[in-house]
Amino acid sequence: MKSSVFLAVLLIWASSTAAVAQGVLLTKTLHSTILRDNRVGLNTDRSVKIYLPPGYQTSGKRYPVVYYLTSFNGQLFTNDRVVTLMERGFAAGVVKDFILVAADYSTAVIGSIYENSPVSGRWLDFIVNELVPFVDSQFRTIPNRNSRAVVGDFFGGRGALKLAMVHAETFSVVYALHPVATGQGNLPWVSLDGLDFKKMYAAKSYADLNGTGRTPIFLAVCQAFLPNLSRPPLYCDFLFEPDKNGELVLNSDNMQKAKEGFQLEETLPQSAANLKTMRGIAFDWGRFDPNQDHVVANRTFSRRLEDLGVEHEAEEYRGDPSSRVWTDDGRFYTRVLPFLARHLVFDAN
Repeated sequence: MKSSVFLAVLLIWASSTAAVAQGVLLTKTLHSTILRDNRVGLNTDRSVKIYLPPGYQTSGKRYPVVYYLTSFNGQLFTNDRVVTLMERGFAAGVVKDFILVAADYSTAVIGSIYENSPVSGRWLDFIVNELVPFVDSQFRTIPNRNSRAVVGDFFGGRGALKLAMVHAETFSVVYALHPVATGQGNLPWVSLDGLDFKKMYAAKSYADLNGTGRTPIFLAVCQAFLPNLSRPPLYCDFLFEPDKNGELVLNSDNMQKAKEGFQLEETLPQSAANLKTMRGIAFDWGRFDPNQDHVVANRTFSRRLEDLGVEHEAEEYRGDPSSRVWTDDGRFYTRVLPFLARHLVFDAN
């Protein structure tokens, strides 16, 4: 009896720990010409991580591609969690095989905020006009928007939604994990903690803003949406400018222009037609984000999509923005992968 029970337990353990088929993670370099147009010293040789699913080397078939946008200077493949979750999902039939691409979006300051700027780089153009063609030319992809998705988290989530808004001809599926800057929160920008407008205005280099909380983020916002190539060393206008007496005061025109560019809600009406062509739109947010403006903004963003008649999935979950994403039963495995399975086209024919 004891031996049979032991054998049964052993069989269960063996089946649960059976080897999952493994793919291949490659690193390529894309020599960008588009990113040469900048004033922040970007390295135009961008590293690109490409994950090829199990069987790619021998199958001969083509695969859909998911482009992942990280937040700030993040790196997606710093550990094996992403690959482990994908391969587990492939093996369990949660989603069919796909190629995953994560480029290097880092900069000297906080990283790309996924916009086009003559100062901080034309990142949207880089993704659509260089990165996507580069991947399609190097690998057996299904080179069609119906088989191309963009996923991102936090600032990368904002970037994923922005690409859906302005480049629906390239991507047809989007999932944003706890995106930021989707709209206005409870507080006006002038009331945000950790934002030093005087230091931003006086800064001569990025190093001058170290330890100033959100200030480097809003410098990136100014460089993206208030570029001024005749104003070195930071090459932008500012939210606070000196008055005739030399005192820094709010420049309401600059503030409004920056908000209209940065907060996605501001340009939703112009993007509604594009969004209505998407095969799938989804985003989620953690209820317990310490910055409740993100929660408020995402709720509002969903309501605006409803009023514009844009089909989408939006979910507020119990948790913070990071602890519920990459666990075994986290958002990536239980939400993102099934969403991709429902909306991406996996058949090249």
